[in-house]
Amino acid sequence: MGSPTANSAVKRPLPVLQLVDVQKKFGDFTAVADISLNVMEGEFLTIVGPSGSGKTTMLRMLAGMEAPSSGNITLRGEAINSLPAQRRPTCLVFQSLALFPHKTVGENIEFPLKVKKIPRAERKARALELLRMLRLPENYYGKNVMQCSGGERQRVALARAFAYDPEVLLFDEPLSALDYKLKKVLEKELKDLHRETGKTFIYITHSLEEAMVMSDRIAVMRAGRIIQVGSPEEIYAKPANEFVAEFFGEVNKFPVTLNADQDWLSTDLGCPIHLDLPAELQGTQSATVVVRPEYMQFAHSPDDFDNVIRGVVFNEYSLGSRVQYQIRCGDNSVLLENPRTFNRELARNAQVLIGWNSADAIITGA
Repeated sequence: MGSPTANSAVKRPLPVLQLVDVQKKFGDFTAVADISLNVMEGEFLTIVGPSGSGKTTMLRMLAGMEAPSSGNITLRGEAINSLPAQRRPTCLVFQSLALFPHKTVGENIEFPLKVKKIPRAERKARALELLRMLRLPENYYGKNVMQCSGGERQRVALARAFAYDPEVLLFDEPLSALDYKLKKVLEKELKDLHRETGKTFIYITHSLEEAMVMSDRIAVMRAGRIIQVGSPEEIYAKPANEFVAEFFGEVNKFPVTLNADQDWLSTDLGCPIHLDLPAELQGTQSATVVVRPEYMQFAHSPDDFDNVIRGVVFNEYSLGSRVQYQIRCGDNSVLLENPRTFNRELARNAQVLIGWNSADAIITGA
């Protein structure tokens, strides 16, 4: 077989869901404002944002539980604005799980199959298959669902969602009520299930960690609008603005202004800052330099980094595999983070030099 020619068409994934200028109003309040978004076939898309950002309202519109006030939602090119939830190839996993408390695990999983009038033997075979897929013992089939632990009920809810065999699975903060250790286990299991099944997942959360661990892409919402869409790496390393940068982890922020000598002066640190201004900010007189703690480093001399400042060690915080230091620089605090393998004894009140390179800074308009 010959090699592809330069004119060969490249097969690209197609959007399974599209939102075009979608708006949702409740009276005078705009919950979702003019959102346009493509959800690609087979991707794990996470929508994040603070409480009240509109992410749950958007998910309910995708599920058919709310109709847009304006704009269009299409599924494989067909408008579904007025299509009721039961006729959409989607399934929503609620935060509350919405399991039937009086039924067994098997009966909960089989419910959508029973509605479709699937024969009993076939329903049970499918339920047992889903129990295995969700890493639950087969003898749980006859167990009352309320005798299961929180994590087990979570798995039952997921098994029931897969029993619907939807094209798109929608998740409304399903892990928010679980303890940290169990949440970490289920984050990885959900990502594994996504890979194994090839389904399209749309997941909403306010948790940075969940979004970073599981997602192919992340959409960040604020006040009813999508601020930025990108891979976890893009969102973390190249945030669109200060809001996104701060939402995705701790940051050091330094407002800077251009002085008479055309040097950038940090208004917080009282010293010059060397930075490479992005093209879109050329000509501005003020900006904000954002540096994540892991890009801050201890320096031996002022020549070690593009920017070096003096400070005093104020405190130290153990973060498991990492250690974070709070450095007081005049009236300001700077956070610096190192892996635990970093071997340097630092006494409280010790004077230190800390620095960072311009390439590691995020620069936004003031």
